[in-house]
Amino acid sequence: MTGAPLILTLSASDPYERGLERGRAIREVLADGIEIYLELFAASGIPVADVTAAADQALRATEAWSPALAAEMRGTADGAGVELWQVVALNARTEILSGARGAKPGECSTIVNAGSRAIGAQTWDWHDELSAYWHLQRISGTPRSFVGLTEHGILGKIGMNDAGIGVLFNILGHRSDRADGVPVHLVSARVLAEATTLDEAIEILSTAPVSTSSAITVLSQDGAVIVELSPVGARVIRPVDGVLLHTNHFLDPGLATGEKPGLYDPDSQLRLGMLTERVAGKPLPASAELLVDYLVSGPDDVAQLCCVPEPGATLGDRWATLATVTLDSTSRTMTVSAGSPAEVSTTSVTRLTVVPR
Repeated sequence: MTGAPLILTLSASDPYERGLERGRAIREVLADGIEIYLELFAASGIPVADVTAAADQALRATEAWSPALAAEMRGTADGAGVELWQVVALNARTEILSGARGAKPGECSTIVNAGSRAIGAQTWDWHDELSAYWHLQRISGTPRSFVGLTEHGILGKIGMNDAGIGVLFNILGHRSDRADGVPVHLVSARVLAEATTLDEAIEILSTAPVSTSSAITVLSQDGAVIVELSPVGARVIRPVDGVLLHTNHFLDPGLATGEKPGLYDPDSQLRLGMLTERVAGKPLPASAELLVDYLVSGPDDVAQLCCVPEPGATLGDRWATLATVTLDSTSRTMTVSAGSPAEVSTTSVTRLTVVPR
């Protein structure tokens, strides 16, 4: 993606109508994004029959847990003129890819100052072929208004709502991961749309019937936590010395016993170790933008927090840092720049603020 990202503004109070707004706004580009994902699934050894079956299971699970999110996916498909299963498969892409063959490199690093003014930053690393298929959004009509970053067709990912609840996102891998639960991206979307307090966000996350693992970092004006989700249960990770760090392996000892081997290690552990060294012995800055510097890495570093595709890599292996994000729970502000933390000073930064009610 070059230049400032697309910003969708959706305001319908009815979930299906809000989905129609979403689908119409991205109608010209959604089909191409779907095609890339179908190619990615195939390259990962997942046949289209398995994709459609997983989408059907995810839709049924979502309808039982949040009819509003299911209705919004229906509206998105109708508004964009694509099949419903295709939109559901996008929202369930983490669940579907949990069945991919072989190991995948690590992705996404998160740092949070969980002090009296909770602030955070993260890299969003994903497949380079999808670098043009994401957008920012301003959402109202939901119980809580929110701003965020997400991929075309996916209802939510990273963001901040008008109650000062923000979410950051890291994928994890557990041996029990499968593709028949509520998609983790929809769980994140529900937190942004409904949570007013940190406890409410934790409750939504901890009780969501997920079938694939992720770490959702929640920022609020009352502090911050990380909720590690897995098919065998959720665990809350509290700050240590006012700091939260996460990459792509479980921090909870119990959940770590079920870690899917060879998926993100040793890259994830190396990145976490580098972040731990950087924050040791000194307080984190009080500005979210200054946290970005902690996520900068160079070719000679022991780990790569800034992800660059390897020369000659093909679909499924072309990993890149697609965006760098900061959140400030007190000002209810989110900043996004396309590309890695090392490029923030040379690229445009989009600032989104959600007005408290």
